[in-house]
Amino acid sequence: MSVQTDSEKRKQISVRGIVAVENVAEVKKAFNRHVHYTLVKDRNVATPRDYYFALAHTVRDHLVSRWIRTQQYYYEKDPKRVYYLSLEYYMGRSLQNTMINLGIQGTVDEALYQLGLDIEELEELEEDAGLGNGGLGRLAACFLDSMATLGLAAYGYGIRYEYGIFSQKIENGEQQEEPDDWLRFGNPWEKARPEFMLPVNFYGRVVDTPQGKKWVDTQVVFAMPYDNPIPGYNNNVVNTLRLWSAKSPVDFNLKFFNSGDYIQAVLDRNVAENISRVLYPNDNFFEGKELRLRQEYFMCAATLQDIIRRYKASKFGCRAPVRTTFESLPEKVALQLNDTHPALAIPELLRILIDIEKVSYEEAWDLVVKCCAYTNHTVLPEALERWPCSMLENCLPRHMQLIYQINFLHLQEVQKRWPGDVDRLRRMSLIEEEGEKRVNMAHLCIVGSHAVNGVAAIHSEILKTTIFRDFYEMSPEKFQNKTNGITPRRWLLLCNPGLCDLICDKIGEDWTVHLEKLQQLKRWSKDPSFQRAVMKVKQENKLRLASLIERDTGIKINPASMFDVQVKRIHEYKRQLLNILHVITLYNRIKRDPTAAFTPRTVMIGGKAAPGYYIAKQIIALACAVGNTVNNDPDVGDKLKLIFLENYRVSLAERIMPAADLSEQISTAGTEASGTGNMKFMLNGALTVGTMDGANVEMAEEAGEENLFIFGMRVDDVEALKQRGYNAYEYYERNPELRQCIEQIRSGFFSPGEPGRFANVADVLLQHDRFMHLADYDAYIEAQEKVSAVYQNQAKWAEMVIENIASSGKFSSDRTIAEYAREIWGVEPTWEKLPAPHETA
Repeated sequence: MSVQTDSEKRKQISVRGIVAVENVAEVKKAFNRHVHYTLVKDRNVATPRDYYFALAHTVRDHLVSRWIRTQQYYYEKDPKRVYYLSLEYYMGRSLQNTMINLGIQGTVDEALYQLGLDIEELEELEEDAGLGNGGLGRLAACFLDSMATLGLAAYGYGIRYEYGIFSQKIENGEQQEEPDDWLRFGNPWEKARPEFMLPVNFYGRVVDTPQGKKWVDTQVVFAMPYDNPIPGYNNNVVNTLRLWSAKSPVDFNLKFFNSGDYIQAVLDRNVAENISRVLYPNDNFFEGKELRLRQEYFMCAATLQDIIRRYKASKFGCRAPVRTTFESLPEKVALQLNDTHPALAIPELLRILIDIEKVSYEEAWDLVVKCCAYTNHTVLPEALERWPCSMLENCLPRHMQLIYQINFLHLQEVQKRWPGDVDRLRRMSLIEEEGEKRVNMAHLCIVGSHAVNGVAAIHSEILKTTIFRDFYEMSPEKFQNKTNGITPRRWLLLCNPGLCDLICDKIGEDWTVHLEKLQQLKRWSKDPSFQRAVMKVKQENKLRLASLIERDTGIKINPASMFDVQVKRIHEYKRQLLNILHVITLYNRIKRDPTAAFTPRTVMIGGKAAPGYYIAKQIIALACAVGNTVNNDPDVGDKLKLIFLENYRVSLAERIMPAADLSEQISTAGTEASGTGNMKFMLNGALTVGTMDGANVEMAEEAGEENLFIFGMRVDDVEALKQRGYNAYEYYERNPELRQCIEQIRSGFFSPGEPGRFANVADVLLQHDRFMHLADYDAYIEAQEKVSAVYQNQAKWAEMVIENIASSGKFSSDRTIAEYAREIWGVEPTWEKLPAPHETA
């Protein structure tokens, strides 16, 4: 089968718009100018990287005038502004996304084609901006896209990490981490803004003065902002992601200069600048390191100074304060805290209002609560941030005082509602007294916010009935649900042009900003010709991924096999081990009867393990070892393969999602807050095998449970089993197939050179398994047998695929952001276009 290149697909796709000849000529002219004058200068020969940078600058030229125009518009209209605070933004690449959102991809494709350059080769040279670990950081990136597309005056704030999430190398079947030096060639999308550099204070002490409390003798670090443009889709809006970089003050460690140790003083500047050096690589795990606390405060302090400056100077071109009072702050400012990582924004805003702006405590606290809202992302106890009071007192003494005061007044309210209920006071305190005294940051966020939300319906209910039950009983009006979503621009338009084309042929182009319109496709779910067209696109995407895998691993995979994919962070709760047990079961069945009928499968597992998470790294090693055995067994041949996909990241996900047949979403019910990979697979026509966890529940509601392969315990079953006492040996003794799998892992069948290598994995499954893998094993195997049977009936499979695509409209981040806007931030989305830069308003 001949496969169209992405470029050919992109040229024919209707949503790219008409390619005008004069526009192509303009792009060629701009591109050549950048090659000759901006980049190459004194060199005779341009490298492919020079061409990439010339292309990026050419595209950026189209952004800048819209960016300036948008910010000017906000200054003049002075709307309520939304500030999204996140320690992570998993942006991926920007070039193609920018071209699509500006509507210039067809033009640029054609211009480069005429210049004899392959645009796809140049796109591959762009580094992923990997400033996030996984779901939380990628969600922030999708939200930025949707906020711009819905015309919200929104700003993302975060940290410009010099090193993002580590690059994963698999050597001898084990994960090795390499630093992600993503800025080494420069970043064409950012603009340094040294004129807005701000001081951030640490350490010191608090003194009483006649004017109130004063934080003195601090160490100062400067926050240098770098602005990144965020274009909306086809609406001429360009919002800003402002990332802070730590800079040492010129007079840092002056005492060294005075004592003559000039060299040491200069070297010690690194200590201050280490704040923005590296992203902590933990996902759903709290480590409690002081550098991380400093990162969190650094981001909050710089951001809030910026927000207050902008609030005071509301009119364009004016940097002198216009507003001098703060009663209108909640009408002009909404702060959204992406998990508890930016929780220090609450005491920091309080400190600014009381200590600097001289607002009374009562009024200041009222303003803080009205401005702030908190999104919770996990119920796993090990992920919840609990900072030692001693560390906060040392690092941020004024904030610790304010937290004690917030807690005192909060507990007075609790006492009023439930007199004499001492245990409730203990449970609801912001300060945990058992062992080392700690601040529970989630409690601080709930008390200091007017809205608290979970990220899927089931997750939001779990918050209200378990970890935040006391707070829900006290303030039920604060609690909301906002089911996560994904941007259809990156996760369909950009990554799956073939499928976009089919959709546009059937229902037009409105779905790109109104994804619910995909429902119209349901009328063709049983249409044989549409089914064939959809499955042909899927097959082309599979061939493309297969050639990528063969290039990178040397493993030749069967493109006619079912592509069964689980890509996400490696974590026990996500149960990659259950997937591996299934692969071993299939392998054993083939070995027992190599001639039996079998639905061929290529199982792909990908994802990074936190460097200090031993069992997660063992899971990767086991996946590689099982793959090594299965992939090299002549009895198995093309029937079964297990591939570990190295260095899973946004740009690789863009290749994987369109090619997957089956999406594995198999976390223990009640542990995955939402998941968003599940939505990307659904939108791109993969069927889901999954538990009733996170957003899977709502996916089953939207598409009908008959169009997913749902299995296993529900939340209530998990709870009941916990109460009864989970005993893995019950399942192990009862099921010979399961017992064989575990014994093969334990005995070294998959590691003959090192027989005891995976004994500890078997021990986890049998003795220390919080996530009850074996309790769901039978149901999972049964569900997978059903998957194999349906895959044999390609018409039925295609019908289910179309039903899933048509039912994925709810899972657009546009819908999520519209709900945040109306129900939390108090702003109204708009689908109106701003005038283009060359048009008059």
